[in-house]
Amino acid sequence: MATSPDPDKSAPAGFPARAAALRLLDAVLRRGLPLEGALDKAAKGLDRAEDRALAHAIAGAVLRHLTDLDAAIDGATRQRLPDDAKARFVLRIALAQSILLGTPPHAAIATALPLVDGGPRKLVHGVFGTLSRAGVTLPDPPSLPGDVAARWEAAWGEAMVEAAMRAAATLAPLDLSLRAPAGTEEWVARLGATSLAPGHLRLPAGTRMTELEGFEDGAFWAQDIAASLPARLLGPGAGRTVLDLCAAPGGKTMQLAAAGWRVTAVELAENRVKRMRDNLARTKLAAAVRIGDALTFSPEGPVDAVLLDAPCSATGIFRRHPDVLHRVRPRAIQQLAERQRAMLARAAGALKPDGTLVYAVCSLEPDEGERTIEAFLASHGGFAIVPPEAGELPGGIVASPEGWVRVLPGMLEAEGGADGFFIARLRRG
Repeated sequence: MATSPDPDKSAPAGFPARAAALRLLDAVLRRGLPLEGALDKAAKGLDRAEDRALAHAIAGAVLRHLTDLDAAIDGATRQRLPDDAKARFVLRIALAQSILLGTPPHAAIATALPLVDGGPRKLVHGVFGTLSRAGVTLPDPPSLPGDVAARWEAAWGEAMVEAAMRAAATLAPLDLSLRAPAGTEEWVARLGATSLAPGHLRLPAGTRMTELEGFEDGAFWAQDIAASLPARLLGPGAGRTVLDLCAAPGGKTMQLAAAGWRVTAVELAENRVKRMRDNLARTKLAAAVRIGDALTFSPEGPVDAVLLDAPCSATGIFRRHPDVLHRVRPRAIQQLAERQRAMLARAAGALKPDGTLVYAVCSLEPDEGERTIEAFLASHGGFAIVPPEAGELPGGIVASPEGWVRVLPGMLEAEGGADGFFIARLRRG
């Protein structure tokens, strides 16, 4: 698919935001890039924050409802448009605006048609008109991509898939972790929040964290309730040493530092290290930050604990990042799982006798969670699973019979849900 056209004097108002949305979708669906990572380049040249936000909202709406948008388009064309055809991309953008974002149909098509840029404008206009006149709607909740639904149903059952569909239809709430968990009740009252655990606050989706009382003072940081569980399972540090591998953007590092651990945080990506240092400075928490690869990094000496939140497919965060459902393929999952096993073996070697190792991934794929830990235990006879104790997990999340923690769609649904996660705590004998 060719890139979107540059705006000109004949383009309607609002066209640049739609052109940016097209570039975003092209980056995700054709080139396999993360939505957030592609945003800056796609939105380059947009002077107004509102236009950037609109481009992001359009792309997000398309990705959340892509399967159903394509089904509607296919039902209105004699011959199926190729997946990467610009006409299909433009129709997705126009339909997402008119059906999902409340844009009047005439405005949705007027701002989208110039994107075709010498292509089949009549086709796009005709298909959009046919669907608009028919009053087309989209299923609620939206359908998952067929391969994802099949994979998750095989692993977790039909009820999980239905819960995932419901989760995909809603924006995730804003979860905060507190620097001082003892003040949870006070902050609940001050911010009008709810809390699912000590040190946790939940606010409605769309809340701007940077505008909240306490942000500038470093009282909290954004962190989904599920993402807070790995550090919670390490408990109070009492001055002991912990290695936080793949640490950016620093949520778990800050949790550990606030809990009294002496933290060495290791991260490979230098741009993410800067963000982590900024977060530590804002919250006035201390950690030794090192740039390094979890596969090769060696601490100065054995440590009391290691937290490995390994790079993964990230399919568990599809509520916040719907692009993962369309980018991640089985081969990539297998490759990531192989790398995670190597990282886990390396992390184990950094522990003192009787040390604790917490392994976590924000993935809904068994190959990156259950199968990885099973393989590790089979090859490392000195380690054993340590199940969570009473009070270590929020109500509504329970450990599996094996002793690890699997957070699935449907858990905490009445409270606003949680990201998908796998967490296992192990102790070295």
